[in-house]
Amino acid sequence: MFLIHVDKLNSTDENVRRVLHNLFYDVLNIEFNLATWVRNMCKYGDFYLKLEVSEKFGVYNVIPMSVYEVVREEGTDPENPSYTRFTLDPNGLASGATNTIRRDMFQLENYEVAHFRLLTDSNYLPYGRAFLEPARKVFKQLMLMEDAMLIHRIMRAPEKRTFYVNVGAIPPEQVEQFMAETVNKMKKTPYIDQNTGDYNLKYNMQNITEDFYIPVRGNDNSTRIETTKGLDYDGTQDIEYLKHKMMAALKIPKPFLGYEEGVEGKSTLASMDIRFARTVERIQRIVESELTKIALVHLYSQGFEDKDLVDFKLELTVPSIIYEQEKIELYTAKTAVAGDMLERKLFSKDWVYENVFGLSPDQYNEQKDTMLKDAMDTFRINQLENEGNDPAESGMSYGTPHDLASLYGNKRDKAVGPAQIPTGYDEKEPGRPVEKPQNYGSDQSNFSRDPLGKGGLTPDRVEKPSDGNRISTFEVKNLKKSLQKALNKKQILKEENESGLLSEKNIKS
Repeated sequence: MFLIHVDKLNSTDENVRRVLHNLFYDVLNIEFNLATWVRNMCKYGDFYLKLEVSEKFGVYNVIPMSVYEVVREEGTDPENPSYTRFTLDPNGLASGATNTIRRDMFQLENYEVAHFRLLTDSNYLPYGRAFLEPARKVFKQLMLMEDAMLIHRIMRAPEKRTFYVNVGAIPPEQVEQFMAETVNKMKKTPYIDQNTGDYNLKYNMQNITEDFYIPVRGNDNSTRIETTKGLDYDGTQDIEYLKHKMMAALKIPKPFLGYEEGVEGKSTLASMDIRFARTVERIQRIVESELTKIALVHLYSQGFEDKDLVDFKLELTVPSIIYEQEKIELYTAKTAVAGDMLERKLFSKDWVYENVFGLSPDQYNEQKDTMLKDAMDTFRINQLENEGNDPAESGMSYGTPHDLASLYGNKRDKAVGPAQIPTGYDEKEPGRPVEKPQNYGSDQSNFSRDPLGKGGLTPDRVEKPSDGNRISTFEVKNLKKSLQKALNKKQILKEENESGLLSEKNIKS
């Protein structure tokens, strides 16, 4: 009835995951035992599991205990109100036999017992209420009603016949003897004698098919036989009523137990399945809490502490595929609404996170950070698939649109390696080259010594008479050098020279 297979055992620590997998599947063997534990919990409302704990190995064995022998004690320590202990009394209700050996009571601490309990009614605290408790009274009524229906059908349902025998002129005192002889002749039930093995035809067994024999005389001279109709009994409606009531108390759809062959439609069965899945989910939360307690005791005994002690999450199998499909459809509708809002620019992303998906600011900010990590992982995978490059190791990217666009760009880093600019390229902005005024019309100009082509447009110069007295270029250079030496020759000024520049004779009055 209940899906109790451990479906997810998540932990960020591989060691914790390995230890808990060994606990649940090797030590506890929950694939075989958990179904029995859950059955007892639903039947009695409580189920006790004694944990045998070792300091180095953790929980190495579990022993189921009878609910009739265990007493849960709370509030026994005034200084610690949450202190809980269990008292095991082997001489309790379970020891009803007269030949049982009387044993002493002993106490167990909270970490030594896993108490599975259905906390559905506060009147039963500190114990749980059985899942079958609401249906107990109705079940007894159903059994009584079925017995009454069976007895009534056996006693009243068969049809009987009425024989009207004409006694004619027989005296009244002989009518009874005549009727008895007639009945014995008409109806004999053979009986086998157990001692001799012979048939005894004189024995007439009384049973529910006994007929009626009525003597008649007077005007009615003929002998006739009439059939008396059996009683019309409609007690099955009462049984159906009690059966429906019991199913409502069990919270289990009738088609699941085989009491209803056909259903109106798939939607009806789907709605039943979803309601039942919610009931199973509540029971699964109780089972998960106690399995988590066992895991904590096991990890702590093996030396795990602080965050490693709680670094795991335990989940049981989803009870209904239809229930899971309803969740998916709900998320699909929310995603469509959120995408439409963002596309039309009606609300911000934060508003959609908070009002459509019901996330707090801390939660959706955490999701944003996680999305950045997902984008980096996606980029890394694409680089490995397309370029054979791992950015986490090389620290560089290859083949991206930015890499291709900035291969010869103006901001390319002139570093040694793949990013080096080939010789002959500069980093100036594209367009007309900048022309400096001092270089215009010279060899350093970007447009040659004659940018406008004036040299070819000037007329021929008229020769002068002095043009023929030219000297060689080599001689001109020598004259320039000698003149430069004469002009650059330094003179030393002295005061003793009366005709010099420093002479006092040069001072005017």
